[in-house]
Amino acid sequence: MSKNYHFIAIGGAVMHNLALALLSKGYQVSGSDDEIYEPSRSRLKAAGILPEEKGWFPDKIHQGLDGIILGMHARIDNPELIRAKALNIPIFSFPAFIYEQSKEKKRVVISGSHGKTTITSMVLHVLKSCGLDFDYLVGAQIEGFDLMVRLSDAPIIIIEGDEYLTSPLDRRPKFFHYHHHILLMSGIAWDHFNVFPTFENYVDQFSQLAAMTPEKGAFIFYEDDPNVKKIAAEVPNTVRKTPYREHPAVIKAGQTYLLTKKGELPISVFGQHNLQNLQGAWEICQNLGITADQFYESIASFKGAAKRQQILAKSDDSILFRDFAHAPSKLKATVEAVKVQYPDRKLIAVQELHTYSSLNKDFVHNYAHTFDAADVAIIYLNPKAVSLKKLELMDESTLRSGFKRNDLILFTETKKLKSYLENQIYQNCNLLLMSSGNYDDMDLTTLQKTINKQHS
Repeated sequence: MSKNYHFIAIGGAVMHNLALALLSKGYQVSGSDDEIYEPSRSRLKAAGILPEEKGWFPDKIHQGLDGIILGMHARIDNPELIRAKALNIPIFSFPAFIYEQSKEKKRVVISGSHGKTTITSMVLHVLKSCGLDFDYLVGAQIEGFDLMVRLSDAPIIIIEGDEYLTSPLDRRPKFFHYHHHILLMSGIAWDHFNVFPTFENYVDQFSQLAAMTPEKGAFIFYEDDPNVKKIAAEVPNTVRKTPYREHPAVIKAGQTYLLTKKGELPISVFGQHNLQNLQGAWEICQNLGITADQFYESIASFKGAAKRQQILAKSDDSILFRDFAHAPSKLKATVEAVKVQYPDRKLIAVQELHTYSSLNKDFVHNYAHTFDAADVAIIYLNPKAVSLKKLELMDESTLRSGFKRNDLILFTETKKLKSYLENQIYQNCNLLLMSSGNYDDMDLTTLQKTINKQHS
């Protein structure tokens, strides 16, 4: 008999993907949410499981359910959650549910403040290219994969291990639930300021995670991060420890080539952080039995995860990039990567401050010097997003002081930002748009046409 699960907050990026994954497994799935945005809405509708109305309906909770999957977006006083508790229906957070579904598998967890989506994506791309059977959980849409979650009878599962909170009922990081056999840690830079009040508290979450590595398990770590290196030193020697740095490479005329035993190999991604990501992915793949020849042949066709160095428009001497970067370490790495790859081009870099941490004036000093590699540095702030998070809107002088950039430009209206960008000259110039948001759905059509037309 097929299982029957109800999702409280089905509209989330990973939540709706998990719902679709269970549906494809033959399970019965229902759900509720008070807001469902694209692309979740269209995908749930196409699958026939889009809730008929927005909101929470306790009547949907009944004894016929095998379990509730509770999203982080739901509140502790959610009426459906209250009814599920009253009926003693099993309640799972999505990480706890993933573990329940993968207890018999070899579990690989990729953790760290930055790079984990890209490393996970690289591993998935290689494993798929090599014809391996595997399950996965990743935090972005990847080319060649229909869903962000797969659950089957595969013997291994590759999991992007997020340190953010599990659910309204469980205030621990998600990655504690997966009970890894192989753990990668990419680097630690303070993020989620609203949840982890001090840097020490934040680092401690990763320390606890590393301590969970079983005897004869594997711990793969980026050794040039002092916090990660210190954590690795505390992991017992009964664990197989593998340090890594960035993969050797060379840049020629805006193209990055990996230096391999068989010569230079052109790749689509670039930047020091991506060479670190690539080396980390290779260490995981080795642990899973992939050979060097298989890895290099596969990684050559890797185009990147969604919104990571994504090219939206391109001409002979200009590129429009879209990137997810939002935390200070990600912003700095992305800006520097584009400048190093194209040192002779002007770089206009735009950052939308969108997360609670980034919009908080008590956190903004953590962004000091992150924009230094850009020729023109622009911040976009949406006053509505600031007020929703009950924060104070920062002015230009506060941001200039925090970023340590006296010529930083601030926009608080999409219309004005759009007009400014469309009036720039993009000859021998790259434009980099960074955000975990979407600039209030700013229309990029004119910008794309302007850049695509040049010398094409």
